Amino acid sequence: MFWIKQIVVGDGERGLLYRNRRLQRVLAPGLYRCFDPLNRVAVVLHNVARAEYAGSDAEVLMAGMDTRLAPRFLIADVGVDQVGLVLKNGKLEDVLAPGTRKLYWKELVPVELRLVPLAGTLEVPADVANRLRQLGVLSKIALVVEVPAESAGLLFLDGKLVRTLAPGSYAFWQFRKNVAAEVIELRVQSLEVSGQELLTRDKVSLRVNLAASLRVTDPVAARTKVAKYGDYIYRELQYGLRKAVSSKTLDELLGDKASLDADIFAYVYSRVAELGVEVLGVGIKDVILPGEMKDILNSVVQAEKAAQANVIRRREEANATRSLLNTARLIEESPVLMRLKELEALEKVTEKIDKLTVFGGLDGVLKQLVTLKE
Repeated sequence: MFWIKQIVVGDGERGLLYRNRRLQRVLAPGLYRCFDPLNRVAVVLHNVARAEYAGSDAEVLMAGMDTRLAPRFLIADVGVDQVGLVLKNGKLEDVLAPGTRKLYWKELVPVELRLVPLAGTLEVPADVANRLRQLGVLSKIALVVEVPAESAGLLFLDGKLVRTLAPGSYAFWQFRKNVAAEVIELRVQSLEVSGQELLTRDKVSLRVNLAASLRVTDPVAARTKVAKYGDYIYRELQYGLRKAVSSKTLDELLGDKASLDADIFAYVYSRVAELGVEVLGVGIKDVILPGEMKDILNSVVQAEKAAQANVIRRREEANATRSLLNTARLIEESPVLMRLKELEALEKVTEKIDKLTVFGGLDGVLKQLVTLKE
């Protein structure tokens, strides 16, 4: 008959039957017929495989929850100081922000609500963070902080430092408070100050490149006592370099760079000690002179080296003359030594001639070639 309505509810569905736009009952899977001559009955089918209730009357259903609806629905009512974790089949599937109210079907898929208080800490529990990371939603609802080894993390809530983080992985709810974090490097760092135009005490212009090594010992002090400790140390190195160079002449600077390094180190070390940063060492890398000053210094060095060479040459000549005098005295005192010298001279002569004719034997050769005046 035309006045009989036939309603089919599938296995993965539930039907809400309304009469005169008021909820009468929840229809389980099956075939239904109802008498409706005035067309006052309406049925809305819902896919309960997706547990979250998708109807526009969720608030009405939650307000009128009774014994008919309670076995079929779960009301997720999250307080303003709580985070709601929705679990389906015991696995985390959704996160509800503070103050959220939602309605879930719980007939086809077992649905549970777990409330996490925010009053004590904003840190996301490790198991919850791992599950949210698997779902790909962790970074959308929480601040993820990765603190590498040899580093320290600083956690700020509403601009106030509340905690120091050891190396590891962390996540913090971004509800109700402004959450921020910074990672401070604790390993030894290098800092270079390049191309500084300076004047020495004797008014010589030069450029100096400086390198320093430093390490953060107190990350809280390094972050809170100065805006950017790296920029602050860079400026102090500049000031210390200018002060040390201006107190020395060019000769003093070139002759003893170690004292210049020590002066700069002492100045900077005292200025940054209270900032939680330790300066480990300071060293001058390069001292670059203008072209004309470089030529002058090269001329001076060349003249000094020439003078040193002349002194050495004169000293060696004096030593050689002294040695010849000593040899002459020995020959004068020993005829045998004189005879040996004659033989050496003859040997050298024979090396340079092609043919030698001897008359009167070897004794005659010696007497004719070398004649000693008695």
